[in-house]
Parts: sequence; structure tokens; C-alpha cells
Amino acid sequence: MKIDRLLSIVILLLNRRQLQAKELADMFEVSVRTIYRDIDTINAAGIPIVTTQGSGGGIGLMEGYRLDRNILTDRELADIFTALQSVSSYGGKEHNLLMEKISSVIPPSQSAAFRSKTTQFVVDFSPWGIDRLLEERLALVKEALEENRVVAFDYVNADGEASRRSAEPYTLVLKGQAWYLYGRCELRQEFRLFKLLRMKGLVKETREFTRQELKVQEMPWSTDWHRNTRTVQTVLHFAPEGKHLAEDHFDTTQLAPDGNGGYTVVINYPEDGWLYGFLLRFGTTVEVLEPEHIRRKLGELAAGIAAKYRTNLDEYPQT
Repeated sequence: MKIDRLLSIVILLLNRRQLQAKELADMFEVSVRTIYRDIDTINAAGIPIVTTQGSGGGIGLMEGYRLDRNILTDRELADIFTALQSVSSYGGKEHNLLMEKISSVIPPSQSAAFRSKTTQFVVDFSPWGIDRLLEERLALVKEALEENRVVAFDYVNADGEASRRSAEPYTLVLKGQAWYLYGRCELRQEFRLFKLLRMKGLVKETREFTRQELKVQEMPWSTDWHRNTRTVQTVLHFAPEGKHLAEDHFDTTQLAPDGNGGYTVVINYPEDGWLYGFLLRFGTTVEVLEPEHIRRKLGELAAGIAAKYRTNLDEYPQT
């Protein structure tokens, strides 16, 4: 929309001394002529823009012009800026532009102090490395959310069951370092959480839907994750060589030293595939002491893993 472009141009010029008309045209995917018309509109609205010719020329705001920022304090602006930084890798140019807007209302005399506040506390939810497939899925779902369009995808649930789904997308959720889509599943005729990494063949359909009003405070991701699942008390023993792993995954109040350099841990988790995968990640550094049926199940899983590699053991030199 034109009004969004005009506001964005003003914000950019507040943060940068000068910009070329072609830079702005490329940024907003319009012609240079359109940019000059936008500049005339901004000037007519009372915001003083100056254009200079020549090799060092460009478009800029009159020296000393600032936007009014009386609504929020510096601390509040810094907190918003920090929150945006935490998801900036997924927010695209919209988040970057919003951070530009926030920076624009900070007077030059306070900019150093503002930068200090925004670097005192950093939260980065993005994974190590770049996951292009996840970024593409996020971008597509965001488009569908904005356009109220149904999405379709192949999905494998936590039990390994595969099916083709279509859903009305409502909310993107970042929970436990994983992205989920909360939407109304047309197959189940109810709202469900779908993990983006389990989606394959994701497409945005032409069909539109009418969005219902949701109460975010009642959404499933804000409740106890094992409230409606049977939990089991499990006693683990970490050997000394696995001490650092225990300290990475459990609070110090859960770690009971065994007197030999290791730890004993008592936890209550839902007994499902996730629990066995969680325990197997510790390898031989952990031993399940109780209950017996989990201990036995892990032994069966470990034996099955060993069987897959047993036929190749002779190919490797002994150490």
C-alpha cells in the first residue's frame, strides 16, 4: 500500500543521512518516477525532505528533523528492540523495518546509550546454521496467514502415521526451539498443532476461509505439556563422564551427587516415544535404574540398534 511505502521511506531517511532514488525504487519494487512522486507527497505532508544533485547527492531529511516519541520510554523501546532481534532471522524485512522505526526516534545524543541497552540482553531463537527449507515454509505459512488461505501438506505425526492434511492457518508458534502451525485441521475437524519440520509438500491453496476469534491465553502451547498424559517417575544414573550432559539438561536442584563423580536424577515425564528418544541421546553415560519396564524397553531398543551395525563390526579396526 502507498501509505506503508511513504511511512517506510520516512523511517529509512530518519536513520540514514542520504539515499539514492534508485535504491529506494529497488527496495520497494517501484519505478524511480514513483519514488519522486512519493517524495513530493511526503513534503506536502509537512515532513521536510531535501534532494541534492551530483555524485554525492541523493534524498535526505532536513538536518535536525526527528519524529515525536513521547509514547514510550527509552527502556521500553530498548525492550521492544531486543524482542524483535530475537526473531529477526524469521521476521524478514518487516521486522528489520520496525527496528529501523524504533531507532529513528532515538535522538543522536542518546543513540550510544540506546545501543548499549539493546546489547545487554540477547535472545537468539535461530538454530546454528541456516535452514533454508524451514525459512521457505515459514514464509509460505505467513503469506497464507495474512491472506486467510488454506494450506495443504503431507504430515507425519509423533506416532509415525502419515497423511495428507489441509488446514486453516491461525497462528505460528515458536515453542521449545521448534516452529508449529496452530490451525483448524479439515481432516479432524478441530484445531491442531502441526510441527513445521514434519510438513512435506507444503502449498498455499486458492481457497479462502473466515477466521474465527481465538483466545490466545487458552491455546494448547500455554498449558502444561503433560497435563493430560500419564507420567512416570524415572530414576536415572549419570556416570562421571556424562556429568556435563546431566548439568546441561537438568536443574541443579534435580541433581543428586552419587559420591563417585556422577549424578542421580529423578524425573517425571510422559511415557511415550519422546521419552525413549530423550534417554537414548545420552548414550552409555546414563543408566535407567527405575522403573523396570522402561529399563527393559531401552535395553530392547539398544539391542535393535546394535543389531543393525553388528554385521559391519568386522570392517572396522579394533581400538
